[in-house]
Amino acid sequence: MKALAYFEEWSRRPGQEVRMAISSELPELKATFVQLLSGPGDPKAPMTHTKELPEVLSTVVSTRFQPTRVGSHAELPLVSALTVPLTAHLHFWSTVPSSTNSQVVLSLGEGSHQVRLELQDGKLRLAGPAGVIEAAMDVRAQTWYSVSLALDEDGSGRLDVARHSGLSNGNQHSRETGAVGVPETRLVRVACADLDEIGSPRHAFNGKIEGVSLWQVSLDDASLKGLHSGVVPAAGLIGDWDFGRKMESQAIVDISDHNPEGRVIGGAERAVTGHTWSGMSDDYHVVPEQYTAIQFHEDDMIDSGWEYDLSFTLPNDLPSGLYGVRLEAPGFEDCYPLFVPAPPDQKADILFLFSTHTYLAYANDRLAAMEDVLAQVMPHELVLPADEKYLHEHEELGRSCYDTHSDGTPIRYSSRRRPIINVRPGFPNWLAGSYRHFPADLYTMEWIARSGLSFHIATDDEVETDGHALFKRYKTIVTSSHPEYWTLKGLDALQEYLTHGGRIMYLGGNGFYWVTSIDPERPWLIEVRRDNSGTRCWNAPPGERTHLYDGVPGGLWRWRGRGPNTLLGVGFASEGWNVAQPFSRQPASYSGAASVWFEGITDEVIGDKGHILGGVAGDEVDRFDVALGSPEYAEILCTATGFANEYQLVIEDQLLAMPNQGGVDREDVVRCDMVYFPIEGGGAVFSGSSIAYCGALAWNDFDNDLATVTTRALRSFCTSLPEG
Repeated sequence: MKALAYFEEWSRRPGQEVRMAISSELPELKATFVQLLSGPGDPKAPMTHTKELPEVLSTVVSTRFQPTRVGSHAELPLVSALTVPLTAHLHFWSTVPSSTNSQVVLSLGEGSHQVRLELQDGKLRLAGPAGVIEAAMDVRAQTWYSVSLALDEDGSGRLDVARHSGLSNGNQHSRETGAVGVPETRLVRVACADLDEIGSPRHAFNGKIEGVSLWQVSLDDASLKGLHSGVVPAAGLIGDWDFGRKMESQAIVDISDHNPEGRVIGGAERAVTGHTWSGMSDDYHVVPEQYTAIQFHEDDMIDSGWEYDLSFTLPNDLPSGLYGVRLEAPGFEDCYPLFVPAPPDQKADILFLFSTHTYLAYANDRLAAMEDVLAQVMPHELVLPADEKYLHEHEELGRSCYDTHSDGTPIRYSSRRRPIINVRPGFPNWLAGSYRHFPADLYTMEWIARSGLSFHIATDDEVETDGHALFKRYKTIVTSSHPEYWTLKGLDALQEYLTHGGRIMYLGGNGFYWVTSIDPERPWLIEVRRDNSGTRCWNAPPGERTHLYDGVPGGLWRWRGRGPNTLLGVGFASEGWNVAQPFSRQPASYSGAASVWFEGITDEVIGDKGHILGGVAGDEVDRFDVALGSPEYAEILCTATGFANEYQLVIEDQLLAMPNQGGVDREDVVRCDMVYFPIEGGGAVFSGSSIAYCGALAWNDFDNDLATVTTRALRSFCTSLPEG
């Protein structure tokens, strides 16, 4: 890719400043502000219609390549320079101790005056300018070790290591001596040796580190051994950093009060289990003393950290809508979307809600690496777009919450402070063989625009900041195709909206599924811990399901008593990427209150064609189920069954691993339901229950029975609900 870019904030209101960071191999790019007016059209001949707004922005930007900092570490500044004699202690837990790359756990000093505790080829070493001491034990993966080291005036050192967890037929304790050298520094680095020219940690460590303590004395052998048992001498203590304090921030507190706060840099994870975790609680609020570690990764990336090359201010009278900055040069064109919500004092009939938390959860995903698995549930050939091939070749773009780090541990944070390849108009999706998520959501936006009703757009960011105050300005909320990731605040706001007469048209599938949190200090960052339930790509590590930023247990909202059936009448039933199925009309579409939306439609089947998998019910689909909280009085207007066995019953609906759980054998539960129900007080819900719904809406230029029914429902939701 010749150029990459991202916005400082991808959602800006009229009158606010927009800043864009750009990295390019080209010397300059033309930048033009545009409005995105349509969906991508037919995947075989894609075309997103735009309107240029040069009065807002039309300029040439000088560009250059901007490198990206990758990896996490911590820095502990000292109030005075380190001198010897010196003693240090910490605990560590490595994920890949056998790596041939040197991984530095702790570094004292700079350059030729550096002494470092490092791990390589399964061996722990204390290395310095005068020599190396190697512990006489093998370091095993995912095992806690206590390490004490002492340095004397003559440059000699002692390395005392004790294994703290797991079974072993080898050494449980090692004490070695030798020449090391004398460090000189006012800064202690954790989880790396030093930084390269762009600030990436060198010799980055993969794993957990718990606490660092320093003494300005060389403790004797008995005291070094006592540190492994938690016997901490007070005499000579010059620093005692508790990694469990202020864990919701990036600060590291020195509880000895000798030094300023340290700092976590680059996306390391907190609220992770330490060496004393007993398994009796998986909530760091209950046993905070058992969550005093930080987990580091060599490939953590939450902020590209680029300089902002382009800035402009949105006009005060700019209508709410989806816009973008188009970047152009000879032989190159790209567009990055900018969401523009309305000012807080404006109202409209409809709020179209872009599911930006979902976009972030999937941002720059490497799911194509699971080709062997996913090929079993998609009949079409997996064809990676050129841009996605580029993504797989450039780790510095970061990964998604569906991926794992290089050491195999889950990625729990995702950021929009980086170029996101798959959140651009018209970006094709190999899994669906057409479009998914943001590009597909433009179908729904175009459909709303064609209705003639007034509408604004918003993102999950505005839901977080404004809550019910945002929703109550609109008669109807229309969701995007996959509103999967929701925070507690967002769910509470939707619940309040519905109970106060609000109306929701849920035109997606597998919505309101995963517990999600936002970092209040860095609201451009989401946290997803998943738990060990639901359809997922990784399991939460033992004891680490509780979210750091709001304290909610991670996993499915269903297991928190807030499942989508209780809110929208339907919940996740199945997923697959074989041919989508049409809706078959049910008795309520002929005689129920909502039958007025079907007047004049003679076919018993609707949605039998579409731009996503060929129909209305496909990709991920939901069903009505009273046992899961769906209201008994709701009307099932249409149902889709007949799915191939690539569509399997979701994991959370199965207690035992049993055969014959696919669409062919389990039509009773592997199905997709269109549902309508009113709520006391004037509220109402219409659920389309499928990710592919938007592609079927757009079929034949939105001239089809499904679009007719859905448009009538939309107009009804904005005026008066059907009687009956």
